[in-house]
Amino acid sequence: MSAPPHEAAEPAESAVPDGRVVLDTGDIARALTRIAHEILERNKGAGDLVLLGIPSRGVPLARRIAARIQDVEGVAVPVGALDITMYRDDLRRHPARSPQPTEVPPGGVDGKTVVLVDDVLYSGRTVRAALDAMNDLGRPDVVRLAVLVDRGHRELPIRADHVGKNLPSARTERVMVRLDETDDAEGVWIR
Repeated sequence: MSAPPHEAAEPAESAVPDGRVVLDTGDIARALTRIAHEILERNKGAGDLVLLGIPSRGVPLARRIAARIQDVEGVAVPVGALDITMYRDDLRRHPARSPQPTEVPPGGVDGKTVVLVDDVLYSGRTVRAALDAMNDLGRPDVVRLAVLVDRGHRELPIRADHVGKNLPSARTERVMVRLDETDDAEGVWIR
């Protein structure tokens, strides 16, 4: 999918984008540690918790958060991937990327606290698509949202429960996230 100004760029672009560095490797690590602690506090532990990353960069972020939760609680939190490609409301206007696999952890999502994890929250349309996709998986007790960056400009009444960095931005600016797992660089840039 081409990367509009509101979404993290795909790996085909240069590893280190032009622009101002907003989060470096250390900042990302601290933000994810804080998010992991917030999730544990709100959930009162790791019981019945499932993390579902939204491809592509939400999946490695979910895995990192799960690793931090395991460090704190000593419990392995199930992590999966939730592809939203076919649930997007802009398929007619923008060419879609190839669907990514949806991986539901053993035990599913029924009756669980599911935390959706993504890299950038902008319009809210990706999250709406994720909620629609989750309907096909089951019925969690609670769904929460964790994002590395919230840049504002919502088009739908959606907000993140856990945010690494609130980044006020103009609609014309691009926020680009790079992670070691998907790219040859690590950081968040804005231009």
